[in-house]
Amino acid sequence: MDKRLNIWSAALAGVLLSVAGGSTAAMAETPVKLVLNWKYQGPQALILLAEDNGYFKAEGLKVTIDQGEGSGASITKVATGSYDVGFGDINSLITLAAKSPDEAPIAVYMMYNTPPFTVAVKADGPIRTPKDLEGKTIGSPASDGALKLFPAFATMAGIDAGKVTLTNMQANLREQMLMRGQVDGVLGYVNTITFGAKAAGMNPDKDFRFIKYGDYGMDLYSNAIVVSRAFAKENGEAVKGLLRAINRATKDMIADPAKSVGSVMKREPLLNEAVEIERTEATIRQEMNHPEIARIGLGDVDPERFQRSIEIVVKANGLERTPKASDVFTDAYLPPRADRPSQVAP
Repeated sequence: MDKRLNIWSAALAGVLLSVAGGSTAAMAETPVKLVLNWKYQGPQALILLAEDNGYFKAEGLKVTIDQGEGSGASITKVATGSYDVGFGDINSLITLAAKSPDEAPIAVYMMYNTPPFTVAVKADGPIRTPKDLEGKTIGSPASDGALKLFPAFATMAGIDAGKVTLTNMQANLREQMLMRGQVDGVLGYVNTITFGAKAAGMNPDKDFRFIKYGDYGMDLYSNAIVVSRAFAKENGEAVKGLLRAINRATKDMIADPAKSVGSVMKREPLLNEAVEIERTEATIRQEMNHPEIARIGLGDVDPERFQRSIEIVVKANGLERTPKASDVFTDAYLPPRADRPSQVAP
């Protein structure tokens, strides 16, 4: 009797140990290091909500999110292995893929499908056309996507880039330096400049004139979720889970922009909440709202348009190699078409 009891006890202990071990394995989360495009701003709710609402955890992911230093810099940070995932400028990725294809990350979810790049000048100043930038001084943060694309813009808009002086500046001084006349113009994303000015008490609708890259033939995509090729190869299912989580968060942000900004405010309470809500609404309406998403869904790209945009960047920057669309973007990890937004704004 005692012998049978001992055997039964040993078997039960083995079962319990197996169950415990299985639970530990099931609870193990894949670590992911993610860098944002910039300092905390309202539209980053499309990623931050995935953390706050438990979407990453539900996918078995432990995501560490850091602020960024510019959309171009985010691409570099992923390429060098400092981060597994980034939210950054696809055009910087195109340039890297042309120069160093083995180092370049891969874009997996296209978020900003309308070009936001612009030159902002004073509304009452003499600069009215791109050609007027010649002989002037233009400022920009060193890692800004618009700065990276300025040579391409100059070529397409007929500017002699050699006659334009480019100077670096702190991002938080961009709008103030323009208004004080310390520079003749500044580069950036139109909504970044617009709402940076509003946060500083300016009236960008009255004070600024915007010369937009998109008005001069640069029909480019913008920010995307990009991943390290090594990380994607080793953690394909984790990448799919990451995109499912971000897609859910993006739909939450689209459905209630004002509420979504709470995820940003809790991380940076000194932000102007009203301005961040307006910034988020404008980003949804202007940068994520290309008509093509009714056909292909948010997150994907139109292959022909994307290849044209690659050729624009390559030609305008004098790059020796033209990457294929598949070298820069893949839809292999996207959530199903039916799960992704077909419309983001009325």
